[in-house]
Amino acid sequence: MQTSKSIRLDDFIAGWIGGASSVVVGHPLDTVKTRLQAGKGYKNTLHCILTIYKKETAMGFFKGMSFPLASIAVYNSVVFGFFSNTQRLISKYRYGDGWHPCGMLDLIVASMLTGLVSVGLGAPVDLVKIRLQMQRQTVQAENLHLAGNVSNSTSIPLRSVDIPSQRLYRGPIHCISCILQTEGLPGLYRGAWAMILRDVPGYALYFIPYTIFCDLLKPDATSSPHPCSICLAGGLAGSISWVTATPTDVVKSRMQADTQVQRKYRGVLHCIIHSYKTEGVQVFFRGVSVNAIRGFPMAATMFLTYELSLKFFRNL
Repeated sequence: MQTSKSIRLDDFIAGWIGGASSVVVGHPLDTVKTRLQAGKGYKNTLHCILTIYKKETAMGFFKGMSFPLASIAVYNSVVFGFFSNTQRLISKYRYGDGWHPCGMLDLIVASMLTGLVSVGLGAPVDLVKIRLQMQRQTVQAENLHLAGNVSNSTSIPLRSVDIPSQRLYRGPIHCISCILQTEGLPGLYRGAWAMILRDVPGYALYFIPYTIFCDLLKPDATSSPHPCSICLAGGLAGSISWVTATPTDVVKSRMQADTQVQRKYRGVLHCIIHSYKTEGVQVFFRGVSVNAIRGFPMAATMFLTYELSLKFFRNL
């Protein structure tokens, strides 16, 4: 499956399959991570899990999954297809052979370019996913603009007001439509700069550890890694990438959960400064434990299904 000697389509198809499988495995903890980072009222990870389960049942953990299942599969197809083909193009340019093993610098360049390109598709996907995941979140009283509608004699404390029945979006298509109507096309890319800060170094810390661990776990340089080795290498790479990306992931999640009717942040820098002043430096590590746990099975599944699918297609 190839369009030329350099560009191959099997990487994209294998990436699509891997992306779909990783969404099913990782979405429940992704919901918990998003609520911890952008929501209010959770003491810790366990409290967040129990609260979601009590208020929304087990289905609450899969809120907003239909859109990522369709879109993140395509997103991962682009990511893995672009990364693999960029490696081959770099090798062809530098060594005259597209299948020449890439050096460390080559991998860094390919992975960082992948992170940059991924934002074009990934920012809208993440935005819609987060808006759907935050559907039943508490709303800040100060963001409801009640001051003009409530007399001074009425005492309403400026704290979280739980409005469980509030449901802004009926589904992903309605969510996209609402964002386009109220915020225009730029609204779909809210938080994109924070995503660039997360994904450009994040993908370097995703693909490079995977490559290193796979090489270490292979019995010899010429053999292919065992599926168990792929799972372990992918899982470790996923945990490393997500843990190190947590501070910028917090900023991205907050920017994307910040709807126009409750707009709190003017931009990435304002979000960082405001979050630090109001909640301290620890806010940037909110959800780090969930990211570490969630990153392992998601990446392990992603890399395993990608590698097995790729092997299958190339043996046809």
